[in-house]
Amino acid sequence: MRKGGGPVTTTPSATGSRALNTLLRLLGGIERLGNKLPHPFWLFVLLSALLALLSWGLAAAGVSAVNPATGKTVVVKNLLSAEGVRTMVGDAIENYTSFPPLGTILVVMLGVAVAERSGLLAAVLRSGVAKVSPKWVTFALAFTGMVAHVASDAAYVVLIPLGALAFRAVGRSPILGIVVAFVSISAGYDASPLITPTDAILSGLTTAAAHTVDPAYVVTPLANYFFSIASSLVLAAAITLVTERVLARRVESMPVDPDADESDFGPLALDAKERRGLRAALIALAALVLALVAAVLPAGSPLRGEDGSLVQSPLLTSIAVFLGLAFLVVGWAYGRVAGTVTSSGDIPGFMAHGLREMAPILVLFFAISQFLAFFRWTGIGEIMAINGAGLLKSAGVSGPIVFLGILLVVTLINLVVTSGSAQWALVGPVFVPMLMLLNIPPEYTQALYRIADSCTNAITPMSPYFVMALGFLQRYRREAGIGTLASMTIPIAFTLLVVWTLLFFAFWWLGIPLGPGAPVP
Repeated sequence: MRKGGGPVTTTPSATGSRALNTLLRLLGGIERLGNKLPHPFWLFVLLSALLALLSWGLAAAGVSAVNPATGKTVVVKNLLSAEGVRTMVGDAIENYTSFPPLGTILVVMLGVAVAERSGLLAAVLRSGVAKVSPKWVTFALAFTGMVAHVASDAAYVVLIPLGALAFRAVGRSPILGIVVAFVSISAGYDASPLITPTDAILSGLTTAAAHTVDPAYVVTPLANYFFSIASSLVLAAAITLVTERVLARRVESMPVDPDADESDFGPLALDAKERRGLRAALIALAALVLALVAAVLPAGSPLRGEDGSLVQSPLLTSIAVFLGLAFLVVGWAYGRVAGTVTSSGDIPGFMAHGLREMAPILVLFFAISQFLAFFRWTGIGEIMAINGAGLLKSAGVSGPIVFLGILLVVTLINLVVTSGSAQWALVGPVFVPMLMLLNIPPEYTQALYRIADSCTNAITPMSPYFVMALGFLQRYRREAGIGTLASMTIPIAFTLLVVWTLLFFAFWWLGIPLGPGAPVP
């Protein structure tokens, strides 16, 4: 009771403050629990050992499943069998060298290192930040992450460190910048205002899956374009809201290490040499783009696909090469004019420096690549997908309930199978025909997959890019562990899952086409 005798009232702001403090304490608990996990390298070694034991048990029990799309019976293969041991030992080198993120990161990093060491990236960032109000930096970085999906997995290499620099430049924690950049790319991976290589890959796999029911059905790379544009804006806004209302408070208890390796930006304004360097870099980039356009225009260009199109052309499938080349060219052009590149010998030196910084991540990739290869070989992941789809079909439900069921199944699978194209190749041939028989167009199944394939990328240590983001985070706070990063990505990941799902249902209920020429329910 108050002194005046009236009842104690609780204002909305006080209630909201208590709720926020409760959430912050929960996130602190997640961090403490997660940090008890072993180093990511040993975590994947332990998971591989557990997988071997699981495969032995399931294989002994004769666990199998029939793929309804192909009629093929999939059985669990035992990693501890003679064949399994030969596979683990014999394929170890190939598992590592063919690990998709490995080549992408190395190739892109060669170019990024030149752009970074020449000072180009810092100059571009300073120029951009000087024109953007600090209150907009979170949304700007989040939306940039959506745009960066055009670079596919290379976006992680480029944008995560830039996120740290962007927030530091406006006087905010670089840790927050790393988190915003990482979740924008990972949790919103299949959303972009631009057409990306992922659109071409998913549409091709969806078309092949749809042919099980209708051999003439075609899903184009533009099938989800309207939905993707709307998603990129909505997700960027949601990331901004959670960051400013929740994570900004969380980061207050995470000071940057006093001896963190940070170079001083100095004033945001560029000097005369830097401005000339940026103009030279822009001219070099324009020349490179024009050269690529001229090279791809002829019908018989080697940069086109075998059928003469650009969908499966080297220009898209090998975008990491062109991205690395672009960074190298513009970095060299900037450095020559700004005076940071004095001889041709500087370029390989910059590249070597960039690869040295990647060494800890390359070590972790060895353990990750082996585990994911073992998981695919045992067939356990495929059987999980088949049984999950079978449960949904046997329930005899349709519409929103089916949508939520697929979201749940794929979201859970995505925690352990983080390769988007591989996962869609696994579950697409099951889900697409199943929903077509329920009169749900393949474009909607693909849009659902985009949501489920993206949001949990930001919270699973199975993702090699989660490990990469943790590596960048540890540059500013050495004691940070898996729990530190997870405690900040979990609120955003689940918020995006809810918001993105509601956006999908809005398109479905309102009959808005997902893309040009896409059917509506």
